[in-house]
Amino acid sequence: MADIIQLLPDSVANQIAAGEVIQRPASVVKELVENAIDAGATQIKVNIKDAGRTLIQIIDNGCGMSDTDARMAFERHATSKIRSANDIFAIRTMGFRGEALASIAAIAEVELRTKEHDQDLGTFIHISGSSIITQEPIRCDNGTNFQIKNLFFNVPARRKFLKSNPAELKHIINEIQRIALANPEISISLHHNGSAIHELSGSNKRVRIVSLFGKNINQNLIPIDTETSLVKLTGFIGQPKHARKTFGEQFLFVNKRFMKHPFFHKAIVQAYEKILPPDAIPSYFIYFDLNPADIDVNIHPTKTEIKFENESAIWQILQASVREALGKFNIVPSIDFDQAGSVDIPMPLHHFDEVSMPEIKINPNYNPFDSPNPTKSYSGSGNSFSPRPATERPNTSNWQSLYKGLEPDLSSQAEQPADEPVQFRIEEQQTVKSSVQFKNKYILTPVKSGLMVIDQKRAHERILYERLIQVLENHEVASQQQLFPETFELNASDATLLTSILPDLRTLGFDIRDFGKNSFIINGTPGVLNTSSPIEIIESLLEEYKNSPGNLQEKARETVAISLAQASAIPYGHTLKPGEINELIDNLFACQTPNFSPKGKKILSIMPLEDFEKLLK
Repeated sequence: MADIIQLLPDSVANQIAAGEVIQRPASVVKELVENAIDAGATQIKVNIKDAGRTLIQIIDNGCGMSDTDARMAFERHATSKIRSANDIFAIRTMGFRGEALASIAAIAEVELRTKEHDQDLGTFIHISGSSIITQEPIRCDNGTNFQIKNLFFNVPARRKFLKSNPAELKHIINEIQRIALANPEISISLHHNGSAIHELSGSNKRVRIVSLFGKNINQNLIPIDTETSLVKLTGFIGQPKHARKTFGEQFLFVNKRFMKHPFFHKAIVQAYEKILPPDAIPSYFIYFDLNPADIDVNIHPTKTEIKFENESAIWQILQASVREALGKFNIVPSIDFDQAGSVDIPMPLHHFDEVSMPEIKINPNYNPFDSPNPTKSYSGSGNSFSPRPATERPNTSNWQSLYKGLEPDLSSQAEQPADEPVQFRIEEQQTVKSSVQFKNKYILTPVKSGLMVIDQKRAHERILYERLIQVLENHEVASQQQLFPETFELNASDATLLTSILPDLRTLGFDIRDFGKNSFIINGTPGVLNTSSPIEIIESLLEEYKNSPGNLQEKARETVAISLAQASAIPYGHTLKPGEINELIDNLFACQTPNFSPKGKKILSIMPLEDFEKLLK
């Protein structure tokens, strides 16, 4: 049998590695910006064209590279940070595997201009698909200038599966946010197609958070500062009253590296127990600082999943720190016995003052039965009573006529045996509302075959969705103008997404205008919604829209209609009046597809009468 095992060419091996490290344009931005931070840069500029498809340019004022280092940096596993295996567990810098530049060069055209500060000339390198085209001296600024052009030009399958430009830009903005929060002392700017998205100057953590998420978040931040022998925790958490029902302001960092850690997220959420609104997620920006030997950042190619040696102990410290911060700033209800003046107790001026018993004035001669008229009215002063005026005395004549025609029909009950209870049949009682709400989540209504259970939120989603679709099909745009227009501010990622779907929202009846600097103003909302909180609707809409699968450019209006219906539907936990329950049921069965929600989930189910009988046997 002939030998079939062979080594892959470097170009193919680099493309395979690129599939692990470079998933989208945001991955390139992350790797190159982290390299700039490791090079000691204090200013980093990021220029993007067409969401990274056409150009990704990273300019920094770091230490730069020599001509030899510039060439070696594109080799696989080439790094300046590791000399032995033990060095991996003492890493405090970002990138250390030496795979990023080799992977990027394998699937794009790369131009590098770099110069050390003490040199007169720099180095220019042009690489296309792992092949070196040019390497020559050049005059350039100190630091490094990377230009990544035509990403995935030689891997068309990967390029085809990229999302729309707004979606890819959102991922780039998210990566910049994470890096900017982890390194607030570094100035970072981000431009897309010539428009500035971020212009962040070097500052402290609090100013950086406000710069990224708007000035309104400043009053929402509660500081955390805890230092133990295992870990040092700093940062901020959000007040419970400002918690949202969507993700977006939850960040954990370890040694200036962003991480995802569901276990620690659970510790933070549990610290808010009983003070957080239902289904709300608190904001937090928490920084962990500990010995690099106690963590392993090498368990995932993107290094966002990190393993801790003392995970359980740090979990307890984290939860205790969050609770302490909430209590210290009077967020958690408590009794402060040390607070001066909390209870006003009159004290004698001198120790020899006598304290007398309080006097109560009573009328011992008062007898309510002395008056010939037993009907009395309280005069409102002292303990004396006076009779009501004649004009206020109740009219007790002919009271029987008020109940004429309402006498119970005892003939039907007389036919029942004395030892059997009177049966109550809902179908026969037209004056009694048959449907009831259960656990503020389900609607129970009897039918001929048994008991029907309706999910109130999914039912309302279906009703709103079909109304919105009808508006789109008939071009019946009905916008209800706000008496007082509301202004709100979003982070850069959500602002970019909202801008991209504004035309579809206007078609549905929203009148939203860009107010500049990631701010928007709501002048009108769709008339079919009847909402009093349009800002919450927009925030929920963006979260639903971000989580919608598939290409959002296809059937964009339908996607907006689904997301808007889900964001505007009656939430679980909302109490419905009997009239609202009946109206919801009537509107549901007037829909074309009453059995399923817009996303295909079951709305109702019927439990047969036979199943009830089996339960009671």
